Amino acid sequence: MNQFDEKTVLITGGTGSFGKKFTRKVLQSNVKKVIIFSRDELKQYEMKQEFDDERLRFFIGDVRDRDRLYRAFDGVDFVVHAAAMKHVDACEYNPFEAVKTNIHGAQYIVEAAIDRGVQKVIALSTDKAASPVNLYGATKLSSDKLFIAANAYVGDKDTRFSVVRYGNVVGSRGSVVPFFKKLVQEGAQEIPITEERMTRFWITLDQGVEFVMDNFNRMHGGELFVPKIPSMKVTDLAEAIAPNVNQKIVGIRPGEKLHEAMITEDDARKTVDMGSYYIIQPEFNFWKKEYAKAGNPVHEDFSYLSNTNDQWLSVSDLKRLVEDI
Repeated sequence: MNQFDEKTVLITGGTGSFGKKFTRKVLQSNVKKVIIFSRDELKQYEMKQEFDDERLRFFIGDVRDRDRLYRAFDGVDFVVHAAAMKHVDACEYNPFEAVKTNIHGAQYIVEAAIDRGVQKVIALSTDKAASPVNLYGATKLSSDKLFIAANAYVGDKDTRFSVVRYGNVVGSRGSVVPFFKKLVQEGAQEIPITEERMTRFWITLDQGVEFVMDNFNRMHGGELFVPKIPSMKVTDLAEAIAPNVNQKIVGIRPGEKLHEAMITEDDARKTVDMGSYYIIQPEFNFWKKEYAKAGNPVHEDFSYLSNTNDQWLSVSDLKRLVEDI
């Protein structure tokens, strides 16, 4: 039996790239209902045209609105929290808005989930939340902490909270891949590269969705799940998309890192290697369980960084990924 069979699943920010792919996958099960919770009526209208399934519902609302979340979560079993302000630049220049959405919104989801009796909540994080240098990363780190600590607030209720953290998603809306492709289509003479040494973690949308779905089955509550994914050089990505176009170094933008981290050395003492992924275990054992019995603790000086990763995508690998989008 599929874990989503006869369940009602709600996705915040459900009209985004992740939400649409997750919806398509979960509708392949015998899910009872899928609720798309987002604030953009046009995107909901457009998504309705893509899907023809009577189990799909659309709910206009904002994660900043606690009352609306309470209404939306009524009768919901599982929640995927994908809504966020995600663009580094937008968060840097609109800091209060980023706090309202990414931090206050997380708190309201926690409160609504507990009070409405939601069974499981998985919040999506980002590599920028590990040792953050920009406001986006700082708000997402705060969000991660809120969701993990929420397990201490449920009392005798059955609600459980976990977090999934991964890197850049190939071809997601607003990512560098469609930006580079657009430049090529417009006949650009140069591809802007912020820094030639820059590296990033890279995951496909399908891999991200599958990882989240799998962790609904794995989670006890309190874990932060990190998949083992490859790194890539930004210069290699530009070469894969535009092999005959010059690359121009334009400098790192405000709040941008040269390399990204998903697990810092400070988290090593709580991190367990599960083979194809890592689990950062909670500081407190909320449920008196062994969170990762089958895993192996990592070394105390371990860190998971995009520039020291042991998996790398070549130009030809990136070309194949980009062509599949």
